[in-house]
Amino acid sequence: MKGAGRRTVLALLGFQALLIVLSCVLVRYDRSAAADANPSNDDQAIENMKVYSMFQDVHVMIFIGFGFLMTFLRRYGFSSVGFNFLLSAVVIQWAIICNGVSELGNGQSTISVTLQSLMSADITAAACLISMGAVLGKTSPLQLLIMGIIETAVYAANEFVAHHKLQVTDAGDSIFVHVFGAYFGLAVSMVLGKPRHSDLEGSSYNSDLFAMIGSVFLWICWPSFNSGGLVGSAQQRGVINTYLSLAASCVTAFAISALSNPKRKFDMVHIQNATLAGGVAIGTAANLMVQPFGAMLVGSLAGILSVVGFQYIQPKLLAKINLHDTCGVHNLHGMPGVFAGIVGALMAFLANKDNYGYNLYVHFPARVPADGPEVADAQQADRDLQPNVGRSAVEQALFQLLALGITLVVAVVTGAVTGFILKGKYWEEFEENYDDEPYWEMHEDTHQNSKYSKVAPLPLPQELPLRHGIELS
Repeated sequence: MKGAGRRTVLALLGFQALLIVLSCVLVRYDRSAAADANPSNDDQAIENMKVYSMFQDVHVMIFIGFGFLMTFLRRYGFSSVGFNFLLSAVVIQWAIICNGVSELGNGQSTISVTLQSLMSADITAAACLISMGAVLGKTSPLQLLIMGIIETAVYAANEFVAHHKLQVTDAGDSIFVHVFGAYFGLAVSMVLGKPRHSDLEGSSYNSDLFAMIGSVFLWICWPSFNSGGLVGSAQQRGVINTYLSLAASCVTAFAISALSNPKRKFDMVHIQNATLAGGVAIGTAANLMVQPFGAMLVGSLAGILSVVGFQYIQPKLLAKINLHDTCGVHNLHGMPGVFAGIVGALMAFLANKDNYGYNLYVHFPARVPADGPEVADAQQADRDLQPNVGRSAVEQALFQLLALGITLVVAVVTGAVTGFILKGKYWEEFEENYDDEPYWEMHEDTHQNSKYSKVAPLPLPQELPLRHGIELS
């Protein structure tokens, strides 16, 4: 079936109408954004606007970075950028509601929207786009919409439990965005199975060049992603740690890419992705006292891990357990995200008052004692801190690992369930893989190289190897 189809159109319009109704009932401007704001709220509005530049960086990552990173497929560029655009626009609106549900029932009857809310919605969209990468070219717009709706709700619930119940820290959301998004998408892909048609899955010189645009935008803006939700010295550390980790992962990705090639040549797949792994790997501990050398060490190891994943692990997973991963999200987001969770647990174990002072309790609120004079001292560092359970460093580290484990399980289970839902015949409108033709109005020159063209196709540009390292049957 060619074209988006009636069900896709009705689903898009219907869900947009639902979002408008829910927003009418539940969502309001925060007091700092209200027209009748008093001077104190004006001060808060000024503080909120300080995050606008970082919010814009994250926005660029979502719509340009992720979108163009996925244009490596030589006949799927319109869909990569276009469906990225569509899914993000849907998820951002839905995420404002899902992320804000926790505000209801605590003396509030509405969800307040600030610039921080919009940034959180963008970050939620990142998780869905990571999942999209695992099934890129194998799903219809309607299937992507259903996947995004389900994933956003589960993501919000998982993050709420981890932050508010387990009281863990994940400054750059490496656990809750990258690990969750990667393994949710991989579980969906596992259930959907191998693509039926894979002859267009490879890249070309031009498509890989376009994908590199996305990589560079992501690389430049990643410090804002990891530190946009932080303030003060923690935000500055987040920027410094992320920047240094990215730089180190870039260097090791180039080196190991050449080392893994018999001709000692660089592989563009590695350069597009593994150079970003440092941003993922430092995310959980971005605000912590990793020290510059530690950030560079983490980034270096992440770059190596990501290249090894692309070069050796991904082909094995496809051959052994039939796990098809179009964009290689396991190598850029999955494994580096798990590594980030382990680094975060290690830093939580090492954290003490000698290197944090009373800001230790700002980063780890669960370590505030239940009572005693130390509570009052802690509140001098942050008046919002309240008596808590008084966790030890070991206990906090274990809770960090627990959050990582729970996120993995939730992602895989709910991703598999979503995969079975998407496999249902009611949603199935997808017939061809890795080709823009079924859903986009194509120009005459692009028709010539399409499998749908009635004209004898022209020779394709030089095709580059598949990301899986082996041909699909």
